[in-house]
Amino acid sequence: MIATAPSGKLTRGLAVGLAGYCTFINLYSPQALLPSLAAEFSVSAAAISATMTAGTLAVAMTAPFSGAAADVLGRKRVITAAMLALVIPTLMIAMAPDLPSLVAWRFIQGLTLPPIFAVIIAYIGDEWPAAEVAGMAGVYTSGASLGGFSGRFVTGVLSDMIGWRSAHVVLALITLAAAGAVAALLPRERHFVRSASFLASLKQMLQHLRNSQLVATYAVGFGTLFNFIATFTYINFVLAAPPFSFSATLLGAVFLVYLLGSAITPMTGRFIHRLGRRSFMIGNCVVWMGGILLTLIPSLVAIIAGLAICAVCGLTAQAVSTGYVTLTATEGRSSAVGLYVTFFYIGGSFGAFLPGLAWEAAGWPACVALICAMTALIAAVVATIWNRAPASAAA
Repeated sequence: MIATAPSGKLTRGLAVGLAGYCTFINLYSPQALLPSLAAEFSVSAAAISATMTAGTLAVAMTAPFSGAAADVLGRKRVITAAMLALVIPTLMIAMAPDLPSLVAWRFIQGLTLPPIFAVIIAYIGDEWPAAEVAGMAGVYTSGASLGGFSGRFVTGVLSDMIGWRSAHVVLALITLAAAGAVAALLPRERHFVRSASFLASLKQMLQHLRNSQLVATYAVGFGTLFNFIATFTYINFVLAAPPFSFSATLLGAVFLVYLLGSAITPMTGRFIHRLGRRSFMIGNCVVWMGGILLTLIPSLVAIIAGLAICAVCGLTAQAVSTGYVTLTATEGRSSAVGLYVTFFYIGGSFGAFLPGLAWEAAGWPACVALICAMTALIAAVVATIWNRAPASAAA
């Protein structure tokens, strides 16, 4: 194994967290800027939303192939090259003269993201002892959630201070610095088994779809982002309406609940070790449903508390499921994680669309019912398909 001295663990953990942070600060950077971008380019809200769709679509399309490429080329090489490549479209977004150019560069930006976050999870599965995988996946998830929060909130603050174009220049510089740090701090993989060819890796990817444990975990990932997108998109309509009447700034500040999830997810490994993966995940789903039900109470305190619980449970589910992918896929881990990412983002797309129909039919209570149904489905999949393992071996 790679050296496990405390300083070595700290630097490797920092590299993993930085990779997650830089991925998601870039992916979600336009979200708080959509109104100002729509005004600048004189387009509708529906048209400007293509800047978000382009990035997430590129991620869903390319994640499995990024994993297959990493199974051939190696983990660290792909991660660092993709982080460097990410700087270019981020800079070009700052220079986009019109909406089609902006959407095109957002799509290219999305293409560079799976080789970072899908492959870093596979790297964790290869290079950390099995008992530490869930904990390190939690470190990654914390970095990713902090990046997701920063993409929505910090980018908005920078835009107000120096403009959205200059804000993206700052993001590009942050990404460049992080790429250098990851290159310096992340050791070259020692336990990676190279695939014979890209085609062989793609065949391995198809074999993953015959593994019931992996397919079940892909379903968990689908449901996890479905719930996240459904919750944090449509609760905005509740908070923007009377009696709360939140401004756009206050709506952005709601994402501070992500930071609570960032603080708690690194402890995921300890909980799994004590309770077992299946039992912990089922309990997490029960708490998750309690959190979303709290948002039905017409009290701001109850709603924020419910959203905080949903953020913690969602990020925890993400850490557990991504860690389980790396432990279940004994070969072709990058392509296995890539498939997970694809199902994860497809779930997010459905999470934006289907709750919209529920909202039109019966408002927020209908959305909550749909989220509860998806959470119950996640619990059922875990309870019936995930392997039963003793708590001592489940981490």
